Order: sequence, then structure tokens, then C-alpha cells
Amino acid sequence: MSAASLPLSDPNGPTVVGQTQRVALVIQYLGTHFHGWQRQLQHRTVQAEIEQAIQSILGHPVTLHGSGRTDSGVHAAAQVAHFDAPLLIPAHRWSDILNGRLPNDILIRASAAVDQTWHARFSACWRRYRYTIYTDTRPNLFARPFSWHYYLAPLNEVWMQEALTPLLGRQHLAAFHRAGSSRPHSWVDMQAVECVRAGPFIRIELQASGFLYGMVRLIVGMLVEVGRGIRSPGQFTELWQQQRRDLVKHAAPPQGLCLLRVGYPDFPFAPEIWFDSQPELALPSREDLAANPVFCLS
Repeated sequence: MSAASLPLSDPNGPTVVGQTQRVALVIQYLGTHFHGWQRQLQHRTVQAEIEQAIQSILGHPVTLHGSGRTDSGVHAAAQVAHFDAPLLIPAHRWSDILNGRLPNDILIRASAAVDQTWHARFSACWRRYRYTIYTDTRPNLFARPFSWHYYLAPLNEVWMQEALTPLLGRQHLAAFHRAGSSRPHSWVDMQAVECVRAGPFIRIELQASGFLYGMVRLIVGMLVEVGRGIRSPGQFTELWQQQRRDLVKHAAPPQGLCLLRVGYPDFPFAPEIWFDSQPELALPSREDLAANPVFCLS
């Protein structure tokens, strides 16, 4: 389908040649086979795949602006982006049209028209990430793509939550800021922190106005030390308060991390489209199975 074959659309009258609209997208992707969000030469990225699909429709290059970048191997349940396009295609139709041209590891959940001043990155109030750890000693193929299989030692999620709580508020988190970032400072407004267990899964969620490069995975890597008892919650707090980047040695692997959602004061999408669209992994714990045995009857 080319742009020339698509119907013009303007509910208030005929389309004016040269008129454009700003189209917002809610995007899901499996990060496994991508070198992150941002367009790169010689590497497959989410931004480039979607831009190429849009270009194949419009016949000219288009820049897609995302709410933020995700690293190689990181997933997104509700990434948000926008682009400007001629008024040839109704904004709500872009999702279906693009899904017909995109690979199977990218999905446009919905599309909608937004004001020309609206920006996927600069209009956002917050971003929320979820990190999932799978703690059972037995591997699980269906958990593998979306979690860190950590079974070397038991993890205490109560200690991990205790370590997270002091992060709330405006904090200087240079200890969790990877090298290579163009951001000139390491201040973060942390709005919510949570660490909960569901059977063999531990889910860590962080919400902030913005995130530093590599921040979530570095935090999770250190939280595992707290969960094991190697480092106390107080020592975790001292580490980042004293900006001891030299003590933060390991980042959690990327597959457990997912950009869960992005918040805006004026968002054209219904909550069921974007609010919590990553299914939570769930399995019974060994204690649950011991208390409720299941027998196979032949």
C-alpha cells in the first residue's frame, strides 16, 4: 500500500496539501534480537525497523522520537514514540498498517493523533521499569527470555525492599551511572520503588522522571548482593550516597528488564493499552506444592 493509494482524511473537511499530523504510538518489542532502541549503523534496532516501515508507506524518510532508549536485549511492554506524517492516513489506522509490515518481535498496540506540541520524550512525566528474577534452581524455558535465572543462593526480598526505599526522592545516583552517557548529571527523581516475591519470581519495579544510562541493571546487580546478605541495606545506601561507582562491579543481565510504561499528563490512549501490558510470570513455589500436592491418576 503506497501513500498515493490511501484515502485522504480530515473530519472537518478536505485535506490541505502539505498538512501534517503528529502520530503517537504505543509499542511493544522483544529486545532479545535487537541492539537496543536507538538507530545504529550495522546493527538491528527497534527505532530503525519502525522508521523503515513508515518510510515504505510514505516514500520518504521519517524520524521516530521515542520516550527514551532501551539497551541491547531489553524488552518494552509500552514504549511510546511519535512521528510526523502527511494527513493521508487517519492516525488510528497507523497501528494496523505498520503491524502488517513489522517483524514478529515488534507490535504497535495502538496509534492516535496528538497535538503538534506533544513530544514522546519531553512531555513524559515518568517512566517505569520492571526487573524479574527467577530464583528456582530448576531452569524453565518459558521464564528464560524474560528473567534472570539466579539460583546461586537464596534471595531475601525484604532486605532488598529495605535497600530500595531510601532511593525515593531526588537523589544523586552517580554510583549507578554507566560510562558513555551524554547526560551531564546524575540526579534522578525517584517516584516509586518496589520489590515483591511471587513464588520463585522476584519483581523489582522502579519509577522515575528519567533514568540514567544502565541505572536499573546496576541497581539490581547490587540488590542481589543485599538479598544474599553479602551487603546490608545500610551499606547499599552508603554506597550510592558516597557515589562509590568503583564498588558497583556487576550489572544484571538485560533479558530480565522491561520498560513497563510511560506516564503523560495528556495521553490519548486508554489504560488497558499501556498501563500494565507485560504479563507477570507466575509459578507455584516449592512450599506451595508441598502444601498442596498434585497427583496424576492413571
